[in-house]
Amino acid sequence: MEAQNDIALNDLSNYLGSNIQDEATQHLQDAPSHHEFSLPQADGGKHAWMFLAAGFVVEALVWGFPFSFGIFQEYYTTHEPFSTESSGVAVIGTTATGIMYMAGLLLYPAYKKWPHLANRSKWVGMPIMSAGLIAASFANNVNTLIITQGAIYAIGGSIIYFPAMLFVDEWFIQRKGLAFGVIWAGTGAAGLMIPFLLNTLLSHYGHRTTLRIWALTILLLSMPLLPFLRPRLPISQTTHSPRYGLSFLSSPSFWLLQAGVVIESLGYFLPSIYLPTFAAHLGLSPSTGSLLVALLNGAAVFATIIMGMLIDRFHVTTVILLSTIGATLSVFVLWGLSTALPLLVVFSIMYGFFAGGFVSTNAGIIKLMKGHDQSADVGMMIGVTSAGRGIGSVLSGPLSEVLLRGGSWKGAGNGYGSGFGELIVFTGVTAAVGGMSFFGKRLGWIR
Repeated sequence: MEAQNDIALNDLSNYLGSNIQDEATQHLQDAPSHHEFSLPQADGGKHAWMFLAAGFVVEALVWGFPFSFGIFQEYYTTHEPFSTESSGVAVIGTTATGIMYMAGLLLYPAYKKWPHLANRSKWVGMPIMSAGLIAASFANNVNTLIITQGAIYAIGGSIIYFPAMLFVDEWFIQRKGLAFGVIWAGTGAAGLMIPFLLNTLLSHYGHRTTLRIWALTILLLSMPLLPFLRPRLPISQTTHSPRYGLSFLSSPSFWLLQAGVVIESLGYFLPSIYLPTFAAHLGLSPSTGSLLVALLNGAAVFATIIMGMLIDRFHVTTVILLSTIGATLSVFVLWGLSTALPLLVVFSIMYGFFAGGFVSTNAGIIKLMKGHDQSADVGMMIGVTSAGRGIGSVLSGPLSEVLLRGGSWKGAGNGYGSGFGELIVFTGVTAAVGGMSFFGKRLGWIR
């Protein structure tokens, strides 16, 4: 029994770092003292892969819907009762993504204070999401949609999403970048299929029935998976003062990387929101708009996994540079000069890959900060970096409305002169500036 506890303690110590070995000891003291006690295998094994599979599907269900909001954007702006107040429609989607990204700032400290909360609260996340969509199906104005399809949906999504992110760090240690990349690929995988499904449902049944169908779908698909979305490490039965590991907040390297995340996020969500509307402006069908969003999201599936693997091998700023160059060129050259479907298809794939892979750099930020200080808390880092992305998401909705109202570039026979020109340039500039951390590394500002 003592020898087995020593093995488990070493496993915990390798994960948590020698400077917090006392916390690992506390975990073992509080765990059941059965002769057969042992930790599930990390970085592989049946339990780890089942956790990863469940995380992939839950990620797809939570994020796939708001990342396909462009289909609703085009529908709401052209159908009653919302078309008369269409100027605020974009805020619905950016509110949902923004709240889900920022919620970690509140949830992670709560999970540290009450360790059981993460594993228990996941059961109420999906019901809240479904309730938000059902409530949205009765809405008659945009403000109600912002509250229901935007805020309530996001609150439920956050409650199930952030525990999964917290548990990833327990199940995968050496393969952390790959694990995060696989889970984040769930958003792109869902975004490859959901736009076509939503377009079909909206065209045949309208938004009210579509929202109710999707509410029931996510509930039925997710609940059987939740038992596999569990922590690897034993949860302490005793109450003790949590240590939040906030040393990374005093690091200039972290804040330069975080600034890049915020700036990149200001424009990142705009193509997925406005591509269906842009396609309709060119005279293309709603199904074509669905295709463009699907291609954008589908390319992100491969990007998050590939860039997650690169994060495990290269410095985070190198991967950021790769993402930045590809995303910037795709916006300025392909979207800006597009006049027909072929160029838009190439843009969707290229932007989806390079911009979609940017999210995997969050794992690189975590890796870098943990390399500087092993006591840095992964959950809090995910919360802060996600909040930066959320700030960009929330602001991008109102900003995009202002940019579209400008319309000063109309006239040229390409994307720049379509009325979307200022929006396109803004997206490209934010993508370019979002990669500033690479130059910070060259100047010695990032270690």
